[in-house]
Amino acid sequence: MTGLSIDRQKKKHKQGQTKADSPPLNIKEKLALKKEERQKKQKLTGLIIFAICVAILLGLPLSLLFDPNIGAAVSLSLILGVFSFSYPRAALWAFIIYVPFTGTIIYWLGGNQILQLSKDIFYLPALIALVLECRKKRLPIIVPKQLGTTLLLIFVFCVVCLLAINLQRQFLPTCDSVAGMTMFRDGRLRGIPCRESETFLQGLLGFKVLLGYVPLIFCTYYLIKDKPTLLFFGRLLVTLVIICCVLGLMQYWMLKTGRCVGTRGYVADALFQATLEARCFVGGALAYSPEVNMIRLPGTFVSPWHWAWFLVSGAVICYASAFSETSQKWRLAALVGLTLVFINAVISGQRLAFFAVPMIVGLMTVITGQIANLKRFLPIIFAATLLIAIGFSLLNPDFVQQRYDSAVSRWQSSPPTAFIQEQLDFAIRNQGGILGRGLGVATASARVFGDISFVETYHSKVLFELGYIGFALYMIFMTHLVYLSFRIYRSLKDPTLRGFAGSYWVFLLFVAYIPYWYALDTDPVGVYYWIFAGVIFKLPVIEKQEKEAKILAGETATKSSKKGLKFKRKGVSLA
Repeated sequence: MTGLSIDRQKKKHKQGQTKADSPPLNIKEKLALKKEERQKKQKLTGLIIFAICVAILLGLPLSLLFDPNIGAAVSLSLILGVFSFSYPRAALWAFIIYVPFTGTIIYWLGGNQILQLSKDIFYLPALIALVLECRKKRLPIIVPKQLGTTLLLIFVFCVVCLLAINLQRQFLPTCDSVAGMTMFRDGRLRGIPCRESETFLQGLLGFKVLLGYVPLIFCTYYLIKDKPTLLFFGRLLVTLVIICCVLGLMQYWMLKTGRCVGTRGYVADALFQATLEARCFVGGALAYSPEVNMIRLPGTFVSPWHWAWFLVSGAVICYASAFSETSQKWRLAALVGLTLVFINAVISGQRLAFFAVPMIVGLMTVITGQIANLKRFLPIIFAATLLIAIGFSLLNPDFVQQRYDSAVSRWQSSPPTAFIQEQLDFAIRNQGGILGRGLGVATASARVFGDISFVETYHSKVLFELGYIGFALYMIFMTHLVYLSFRIYRSLKDPTLRGFAGSYWVFLLFVAYIPYWYALDTDPVGVYYWIFAGVIFKLPVIEKQEKEAKILAGETATKSSKKGLKFKRKGVSLA
């Protein structure tokens, strides 16, 4: 009873009630509250002591025996892992903040391939902690439950593929060890089967890339508790988009003014290739060769492609807040963010960002029905147009025309449709059987464990790795996810919640079926996709909370008015 009373008091304080509105705590409740606060302090103190001990007992020997960077990295990883497990929701917020700056931090720390997984130090311990918490409280882990069947089918298929293909090939000898050897079979000489990579490790990484962030649906469902948390989530993402876009503009300015050389002075094909040696201020590989009108900026990410997809995601984030926020101040902030996204889409040099950002904004405007409220949003549209015009005039109109001409000429010389068809034909020609060729064998990040087949479009990659059956199961799962989120979006009545749901659903639809490049293998889309799905699935619960709060507020107001009227009548009768 005491714990319930404390929870009741906390909820009342969160709802903005004053002490005068709520009954005072009794002695037992006060003692229990003090005990809870004391336990929290003891827990934090214990974690700090543990962190110091780990840094000394583990980090120091590793630093002396191997390298100071190794010792520091291992110590920091363990410390962050323990804190993430102990404070899972704080860890998830840290994870969301860290994702847009992953590329910058990775290359500031030396660019080691293992650092690509650094964001999972926040994610995985938090996931485990939330699963244990939900099991203890008997809360559902698969949300929504309807998604469980299709998710289980693709999960089981991937596990079978991992064991039957990747693990089996791991026991083959390496190709270097059997070089030049042959065996006699069916009257013909054939080469001995061998492997050129660590196939099982590639499979594990491929499995993680394909389905590893799907549990973010579950994490986000329990992270977003109510409408204020949802608004905080949207505002945090808008703030991150603005910061990253400003850093992207600073990167362009440093290249243009010569503070960063870029790829100036390179020769032949090197003028047109993004390279880490040319990195500038933030992010990773870039190309900047003004002598041949070549520019590919990475922003805060590891490569220009990652930055292009961040700009597409940023357009969705800022659009959702610009049209659905309850605060005028944050609507204006989102509008500024959307303007910065448009400007960065032009100067990035990526035709994906150049064409996809206005395309997805147009889709959201039509599909979410905001075009019907055109008069209401005319001031916002006018302000956005004015800001974009000012930004482009500062950039120089000739530059904007150059970027447009460059994007169009690249489209004409290398049509995306032909490229997609070529990739699909390659995946069909190289089918490896009913289970495909194995997880990770076409996943770019799995190159760290050996050679891969570089397939550059997402659906072709899934088809190449999992075969026809696996590809069908995966697309059924994705279609089911999009369908369930659409039903929830259409069922919402609250305009704020419906606005967020509509924008995020368009993003889910766009990414699930666009065949160009491999967005779901790329930060931040591979993270934001599942987070946005988790937000959509939580919105009906939040809408129900809001309705109950309004009903409760109405009942309280009615009781107060009746009580005041009663006292007034008594006063009249006594007079």
